[in-house]
Amino acid sequence: MTVRIPKADIPAELRQAVLEQLGSVPEPFEVLWNHPKLAEANQEFSAAIGSLDEADASLKTFAHMAVAAQVGCSWCLDINYFHALNQNLDLAKASQVPRWRVSDVFTPLERDVLEYAEAMTNTPSTVTDELSARLLDRLGPAALVELTVFIGFANLATRCNTAHGITSQGYSEACSIPLAPKA
Repeated sequence: MTVRIPKADIPAELRQAVLEQLGSVPEPFEVLWNHPKLAEANQEFSAAIGSLDEADASLKTFAHMAVAAQVGCSWCLDINYFHALNQNLDLAKASQVPRWRVSDVFTPLERDVLEYAEAMTNTPSTVTDELSARLLDRLGPAALVELTVFIGFANLATRCNTAHGITSQGYSEACSIPLAPKA
């Protein structure tokens, strides 16, 4: 698949910062930069929700990966697995997210978060009162609200990337454990 919208030039200072951080410029940045105000708003929102800490970082990363696996966004799987490496998360678990239902590495809470991410991604949503109550009991209201918004943003990102034809850029190749294929 090829990118369906031409890549735009991003400002030199942003390009340099991203190159230093990631080693290459992410295609979603270049595509969104066709609309600079939208690209900046997207970056600000992404940074803002990424800086919140009521919900555990591993739960949010695993949830984003579950959304990406369900939607078919190889770019989001790729970059989030790379983020898992850089956040010192459990790579054995992160590598198994695409096949979480058949993997035995996840805790009951992690399984509920992955199920919640998939249920939110379904159209129509299949989130149940029971699943929500279990997560509310374990996480508390602030963390559950944060996790929900994070999963909503993951849906926005994955669906935009797949619609734009953006695919994996090989970020996860830095990880020592290969990412498992979807079960």
